[in-house]
Amino acid sequence: MHHDPDQLTLGDVTVTRVKEYYGPAGLTPGQFFPDSPDGAWQEHRDWLAPDFWDPGTDQCRTAIQTWLLRSEGRTILVDTGVGNHKDRPYAPVWHRLDTEYLDNLAAAGVRPEDVDLVVNTHLHVDHVGWNTRLEGREWVPTFPNATYLVPRPDFEFWDPANGHRSVLGEGNRNVFEDSVAPVHRAGQVRLWDGGHRIDRNLRLDPAPGHTPGSSVLTLDSGGERALFVGDLVHTALQLAEPDTNSCFCEDPAQSRATRHRLLGEAAERHALLFPAHFGGSGAVEVARRGPGFAVKEWAGFPRIS
Repeated sequence: MHHDPDQLTLGDVTVTRVKEYYGPAGLTPGQFFPDSPDGAWQEHRDWLAPDFWDPGTDQCRTAIQTWLLRSEGRTILVDTGVGNHKDRPYAPVWHRLDTEYLDNLAAAGVRPEDVDLVVNTHLHVDHVGWNTRLEGREWVPTFPNATYLVPRPDFEFWDPANGHRSVLGEGNRNVFEDSVAPVHRAGQVRLWDGGHRIDRNLRLDPAPGHTPGSSVLTLDSGGERALFVGDLVHTALQLAEPDTNSCFCEDPAQSRATRHRLLGEAAERHALLFPAHFGGSGAVEVARRGPGFAVKEWAGFPRIS
């Protein structure tokens, strides 16, 4: 693993962190993780605060970021955050943002037209927002030359025309219409199911539970491995307490089973774990400890604030 402040090299792939937002999630631990064991946040306070939890305000902290991968000459974005100017009446923390995300992407050397592939690990509000941008009154694809890889089960679940009920209630309102449908209409979406190989280094596989189509991107190159796990874990507490779900998991039992399976794989295969929303250094190496897992090493980037 080669490392400079902005970029991590794993085998033949480089990983760069592109920030959109870092700060309060608008939820307390009890709201965000209602089934976390009594006293668990205090018990693990020394490594949860301040990156994942602010004990002073009792707010969970979250990072909204894109993992920018360069592999086999292609530029790949994993998840696209919240987006600007989006109408989010039921998610006030994400309502009509105006962030410097595209400037941050440019600082990493990427213009929108340079992006070859966009991976949406799942279709929640904070993973698809920059799929589109506002041009006049129209939502258009932000990345005009990209293929957007979207898991078919999520595409079908979140399409309002199919009338599925979600634990989010109205929380994902407008998201499909302004951030998924326009890219699909433009012919830039590739729906995949059951697994999809991107190239020699990168593979997508189902990791359902959080949403029906939630997925994991596995990097395996030159003997180095990483798992980009989306919202399989939202907070570091879920490493120590893998039975703890977020309040946003559609299938709680399946979510727990998938979390145990993938954390176990990360521990056994010494794979670096890149959750979507970890602040701090962003990535972590885990080891088994009792029924859960422990932090072996924080191993990504300099801490963001």
